[in-house]
Amino acid sequence: MNRTPRLSHQSTSRSDSGRRSRSGDARSYGPSRSSGPRGDRGARAQGEFALPVSVTAALPAVASFAELAMPAALLATLTGQGVSTPFPIQAATLPNSLAGRDVLGRGRTGSGKTLAYGLAVLARTAGRRAEPRRPLALVLVPTRELAQQVTDALAPYARSVALRTATVVGGMPIGRQAQDLRRGAEVVIATPGRLKDLIDRGHCSLDQVAVTVLDEADQMADMGFMPQVTALLEQVAPGGQRMLFSATLDRNVDLLVRRFLTDPVTHSVDPATASVSTMEHHLLQVQSFDKSAAITRIASRDGGVIMFTDTRHAADRLVLELLAHGVKAAALHGGKTQPQRTATLEHFRTGQVTALIATNVAARGIHIDALDLVVNLDPPTDHKDYLHRAGRTARAGASGTVVTLVLPHQRRSMARLMTSAGITAQTLQVRSGDPELARITGARIPTDVRAVVPNPVPERTRGASSAAGRRRTRAPYAGSATQPSRSAPPRRTAIPA
Repeated sequence: MNRTPRLSHQSTSRSDSGRRSRSGDARSYGPSRSSGPRGDRGARAQGEFALPVSVTAALPAVASFAELAMPAALLATLTGQGVSTPFPIQAATLPNSLAGRDVLGRGRTGSGKTLAYGLAVLARTAGRRAEPRRPLALVLVPTRELAQQVTDALAPYARSVALRTATVVGGMPIGRQAQDLRRGAEVVIATPGRLKDLIDRGHCSLDQVAVTVLDEADQMADMGFMPQVTALLEQVAPGGQRMLFSATLDRNVDLLVRRFLTDPVTHSVDPATASVSTMEHHLLQVQSFDKSAAITRIASRDGGVIMFTDTRHAADRLVLELLAHGVKAAALHGGKTQPQRTATLEHFRTGQVTALIATNVAARGIHIDALDLVVNLDPPTDHKDYLHRAGRTARAGASGTVVTLVLPHQRRSMARLMTSAGITAQTLQVRSGDPELARITGARIPTDVRAVVPNPVPERTRGASSAAGRRRTRAPYAGSATQPSRSAPPRRTAIPA
């Protein structure tokens, strides 16, 4: 399998994969000399595998949650949450997962995968009590954000059946997570690296785990987590139930399926290249000299927008520029601490931040209600990245628009990528002041009155014990930069790689 992270193609700064980019332009949302996305060549090399055929016939799908053999408390909570009719992937998989079958499920981002496996995990674990450090169910996810989203989504249902959950991710105090495990948690939602650390330190054992879920396994493979995932799966109780859910199933995932799933029930409610019917796709061809102006006008729209760029440095730099133009912008990438990322997302959800400038760390596991616009400032590297970025909008039946800004040298490669994604996009040449840009994106002239956004919870400087030191770390926030206090000399701060 290929464990090498993808290379960013437009910047010498380090991307979220930690690998150095190829071109000399650090502003990756501006001009680039690269050939752009790899298109369908990479898609063929990492194509999807043939789904296994179940030996034992699958149970039929249900039309309502009431038909399922679930605890009454879970059914009551579904009603209380306003969830009345199961999504297709839920209707198809829950009868089988509740019966204890291994499940291989594919559904697009926003299709309801979390409840599809989450309800089964909780129903099959209800009534049991975990010993300290020995969880009964495990959900493995690739990113902190997805772990938190899963935790939040399952919280009311877990409470209804008196199950304790623990979230185990990097970027958060490991001592607190060890304490949660020591108190006992029936269900653990974890990223592979941090869970391995806790196991190595003796804070967790998986020998009682009877239900295991892999969510977005393909991204775990892309991020190089396959050895850790494999080692963790080898530690769970033998003969237990295993479920794998993802929006895409490439050949790296096939290794997990063949090794760890026994006669799985396979449900693919969407084809590998599926796009949401309520989602519009636009390729807006722009010129390099006008691209920054177009970005600023789009970011100045009335309403929220997520803008994807390739590198952390580009995200941080763009945030500073947008703030100066009056846009309430903030960056989200792997160089931020987990408290900062959590706070930034909350500010975006509440409208205190309106333009979220993100790297691919936000391409999966981020759910923002009613987000109707996603913009690719840098074309994604392959069709899977495109689909997952696009999946931030048009979720759960809502409508949304996905825009990709395309420079002249990127047009052919972007056309190949869209073919690989199975998407027909509307292509249009635009300038920053064109009415068509405003019609598609809501772009408008910026105010140029400097914007102020909330502080994203800066981390306390390690070793700082004085009140003055603590005050310095709480300086006002201006996008991605921390401003020094007036009483202290300016410090040079390198943007994390």
